[in-house]
Amino acid sequence: MIRIGDVGQNVAALQQGLKSAGADIEVDGWFGEETEKAVIRFQRNQGLMVDGVAGPATLGRLNPNGTPTTGKELCEKDLKAAAKKLGVQLAAIKAVTEVESKETGFLPSGRPVILFERHVMFRRLDTSTRTRNAAKFPAIVNEKPGGYVGGDGEWRRLKRASVIDLSTAIESASWGLFQIMGFHWQGLGYASADEYSEAMHRNEGEHLEAFVRFIKQDKALHAALKDRDWPTFAARYNGPAYTRNQYDTRMATAYDRYRLLGRCS
Repeated sequence: MIRIGDVGQNVAALQQGLKSAGADIEVDGWFGEETEKAVIRFQRNQGLMVDGVAGPATLGRLNPNGTPTTGKELCEKDLKAAAKKLGVQLAAIKAVTEVESKETGFLPSGRPVILFERHVMFRRLDTSTRTRNAAKFPAIVNEKPGGYVGGDGEWRRLKRASVIDLSTAIESASWGLFQIMGFHWQGLGYASADEYSEAMHRNEGEHLEAFVRFIKQDKALHAALKDRDWPTFAARYNGPAYTRNQYDTRMATAYDRYRLLGRCS
């Protein structure tokens, strides 16, 4: 993630890429306002999320010979649709997306980012199945959290868990850009855990759609977002320890920046 205020060779490479794409900027290794404006113009032309930050999607479009993009990136139209569904300002949904989501919802393999939670699998299995498999496979069925390996390794864990029970395995993982747990599928309006998984495989727009549904099912959370009551929103979404990571102040700062970007665009 390269953003305003950054300096160095990565910024110079970004500026060179923007210049090759037609931007009239100086390659000086400093991410100032002119570079930010150039990033915004490029993102808008490409249909990407317009945030003025050069993340994986923007960098991938600028450098097709580098790390390939998945083709499933979150788009500006996705954010606008989400803001309309929730009845909130575009700047507000962008602020929440910046703070509460991961940098990317997909792995280089093209599969959605997941985190398999063995303790959730333990809780959701019936007593006899839980006891039997916890003894045999403690790495994937365990009353304690842990066993994480990250990346595609989480998919290997999910595959092993699916042999025990596919639906429960899906329910026991957090999915995509916003890492929403699979066990929410019914409350979010999906027909099954498998349908939820299929949606998470499509694109980051579907990840955002699940996030929108998650917000709408919690009236207090939805109201806090509408009112831009960032402490209440952060507390309900992240739990009482939200202040440790300053989620509320980060969202407030991001909202102000996106509102200003909207006025200047």
